[in-house]
Amino acid sequence: MRRISTSAIRNKKNKEKITMLTAYDYSTARILDEAGIDMLLVGDSLGMVMLGYEDTTKVTMADMIHHTKAVARGTGTAMVVADMPFLSCHLGLENTLKNAGALISEGGAHAVKIEGGATMAEQIAAVTAAGIPVVGHIGLTPQSVLNFGGFKMQGKTDESAKELIEDAKAIEQAGVFAVVVEFVPAKIGKKIAESVGIPVIGIGAGCDCDGQVLVCNDMLGTYSDFTPRFVKRFANLKPEMLSAVQDYIEEVKNGSFPSAEHVF
Repeated sequence: MRRISTSAIRNKKNKEKITMLTAYDYSTARILDEAGIDMLLVGDSLGMVMLGYEDTTKVTMADMIHHTKAVARGTGTAMVVADMPFLSCHLGLENTLKNAGALISEGGAHAVKIEGGATMAEQIAAVTAAGIPVVGHIGLTPQSVLNFGGFKMQGKTDESAKELIEDAKAIEQAGVFAVVVEFVPAKIGKKIAESVGIPVIGIGAGCDCDGQVLVCNDMLGTYSDFTPRFVKRFANLKPEMLSAVQDYIEEVKNGSFPSAEHVF
């Protein structure tokens, strides 16, 4: 099968729901790709899920390139989208282009994701003009969590909802081929999806978006430090992993592993 392209994602709007999950390593990427996922996001959420940070602001470009390389090697058809981490888009256009280019040329990503609305339109336009596909991200933008005062729902007032719609239009004009909308009321997610011609991929933004994205570790139940209300656990693997490791410990200690079939 061919690699899923930006035009294929665009063409799914109003026709077919888009599926997206995060991935941070080769083995997980291979499984998700084999399952038929459309898009894999190497999210800066790896800061919390993989590196144990409190938020995403400590994730570096080196972190993103390292994990993107691993995910890219594990895919055959899924589009790999890599997050532009904290401050990687805010220190001048030249620096923004350098960082975006590194995620493509070094990391092997097929697109980058840039957080922010109208205020990031100039950076998005510069990156897309350089031939690098961009996914936008509005609503709750985790890199701005310090400004938000925590992981709080966005778009709850008429004024803030209007701003989100204008943000979506602004970054569409700047050239994004899709936009992630995070943690907004369902009716606002629907309005945003109806207001732009690009796919809107929701995470905690209701069922009327053009697709959905979740953190893979959340939906599989392997990350339990914090579980947002909008997450559905499609599996609960942590107890199984705990049980397997405890069985291993017991068998090693009592001498039943390795048995004859595992010995040369």
